[in-house]
Amino acid sequence: MEKRIKRMLSIVAMVVAVIFLLRTIGTYVGISLPWTTIYNAFNRFVGVYIFLIAIFIFFESKDPSRTLAWLLVLALLPSVGFFLYLFLGNDIRKRIRTKDKKTLHHNYLERAAHLQQSIAPHIDFVKKTESRVDDKLIRLLLKNSSSPFSINNEVKVLKNGEETFDVIIDALKSATKFIHMEYFIIRDDRIGKKIRDLLVQKAKEGVAVRIIYDSVGCWKLTDEFFNPMKEAGVEFYPFLPVMAPLLSRELNYRNHRKIIVVDGVVGFVGGLNIGVEYLGEKELGFWRDTHLRLKGDSVYSLQNIFLNDWYFASDQALFDEAYFPEAISYGDKVVQVTSSGPDSDWFTIHQAYFTMITTAEKRVWLVTPYLVPDKSLQLALKTAALSGLDVRIIIPNKPDHFFVYWASRDNIQELLEAGVRIFTYEQGFIHSKVLVVDDVCASVGTANFDIRSLEINYEVNAFIYDHDVVEELANDFRADLKYSKEISLVEHLKRPLREKFLEAMARLVSPLQ
Repeated sequence: MEKRIKRMLSIVAMVVAVIFLLRTIGTYVGISLPWTTIYNAFNRFVGVYIFLIAIFIFFESKDPSRTLAWLLVLALLPSVGFFLYLFLGNDIRKRIRTKDKKTLHHNYLERAAHLQQSIAPHIDFVKKTESRVDDKLIRLLLKNSSSPFSINNEVKVLKNGEETFDVIIDALKSATKFIHMEYFIIRDDRIGKKIRDLLVQKAKEGVAVRIIYDSVGCWKLTDEFFNPMKEAGVEFYPFLPVMAPLLSRELNYRNHRKIIVVDGVVGFVGGLNIGVEYLGEKELGFWRDTHLRLKGDSVYSLQNIFLNDWYFASDQALFDEAYFPEAISYGDKVVQVTSSGPDSDWFTIHQAYFTMITTAEKRVWLVTPYLVPDKSLQLALKTAALSGLDVRIIIPNKPDHFFVYWASRDNIQELLEAGVRIFTYEQGFIHSKVLVVDDVCASVGTANFDIRSLEINYEVNAFIYDHDVVEELANDFRADLKYSKEISLVEHLKRPLREKFLEAMARLVSPLQ
């Protein structure tokens, strides 16, 4: 019944929207269209129209704060509010999940995850850890996303753009069978062209090269950039393509993942897209970021995520054993790779962050460019700090996205009052997405600590259960603190009225994501 009501309201709303649009165009160009008479008839029933759209929003069953925010926009700006909701607020998660149910998942990984659910309590590395966070986190990710953990891995932490791109380029040069890449942003600049030309070269050598790019993140790319790859046989597809980025419901659901898999044995994941700004060559200056190079069984998970996304974007099923070659011994690092997004039944990474924070016993160290947690994560951070844990957060001191920056600033006072220590990075712009908990567990990936990443975007994170890697990430955190300034609650309370106003405005906008 609910589906029928929503379908009916959607049709009515679309008809009204089209009539309104045509009437507006006719008025603008000075042409009298027959739609005007129809529009005027509808205008007599504007109260019913607003009521129908309000019910439409109500039945979406969103978080109450978002529902109220959208209803407020609709009440104040009926026509504009409806269009904003139609293109940005309408929840297409169920439709996307329905399509993904047809995806040809690699059964080996799902079977491994189900098997590991029963044996996890008996595995030595789980039983012998000093903290219980890894035990709970491993079990959570096995169940909410069927993400198996692997114990045969080598993990290399890559710091900033120069090191990351050097290692990525070396790996691409070594490819002999295939290269799989998935990115939110690829720029047509010096580093973008360098990697493109390398991919063209490898394709001419007989290496199968496949690329998924987000159609909004890469909307500036032209045929001139793609043509050399097309001529060389590189396959590439946009993810959730939109004909007009400002006129599509899919605009709001973006693929924020950054994945590279080379020959099925080496993989990359982390915060860096492809562009010279990640080398510090843009107005934000020095760019601080964190990426991972993985070797071993954990690469299977990255491969599985890519192949599912490839099927979603291209309708080509590539699930063959050749893409999952037998791994040699690479090391003893325990890694669990998981994804989240509209294709997930749960907010996977959100739940993982929540579990890490609420299960921590000593410290919670977070680096994020955007600090816009929902109430549950905010409460988790405050509770951890009030319980005496060492809770520290590093955020940028300058914006790369205006509203998200001020939405982040809006959360500072409440966290400071609970005892959370917050620092602003002063050397440039910090873009790392790293969460370190106690001495045994850390997360590095693409998900920011905000509503968009944790509930809307397609994301991927690697969760690492290894003392040495965790300590290396903790040392990076300590190094970043040297270039950061701690925010004092006393000083923060004295911030000017202008800043408080911008924070309040951003607070109203943030639930509309």
